Amino acid sequence: MSTLVLPRVIYDDLCAHGEQAYPEECCGALLGVPTAEGWSISASVRAANASRESARRRYHIAPGELVAIVRDARRRNLEVAGFYHSHPDHPAQWSGTDLEEAHWIGCSYVITQVEKGRASATNAFLLAGTREEDKRFEPLAIEIVA
Repeated sequence: MSTLVLPRVIYDDLCAHGEQAYPEECCGALLGVPTAEGWSISASVRAANASRESARRRYHIAPGELVAIVRDARRRNLEVAGFYHSHPDHPAQWSGTDLEEAHWIGCSYVITQVEKGRASATNAFLLAGTREEDKRFEPLAIEIVA
């Protein structure tokens, strides 16, 4: 997989969510279908940041909310294609903690940098590998469509 196809309205909502949550991290899920080139996204679902450590530097989607997101995806005949979160005043690059806490191999992980309250950059990564021991993030191109 090399491309994440993201409708402009969803891309704009991810950025807005990051700005609204600032100075804390926002988080949510992306729903879509796999394609030969990657993922085609048709919906995003905002989630509450349930991080118990520090919502300014970590995000966590509560298990019950994640189950509801998976059920919603199935109801729409979609898959959980990935997750998104923001990095307040930090680059839109994955961190060691992001990799450690990512477990959905084959899914996309989208990170938006929110600098001083304004979304300034967004990058996507594919969680590649075959199991927990060899998982890794690989860059994923974002194609924004109308």
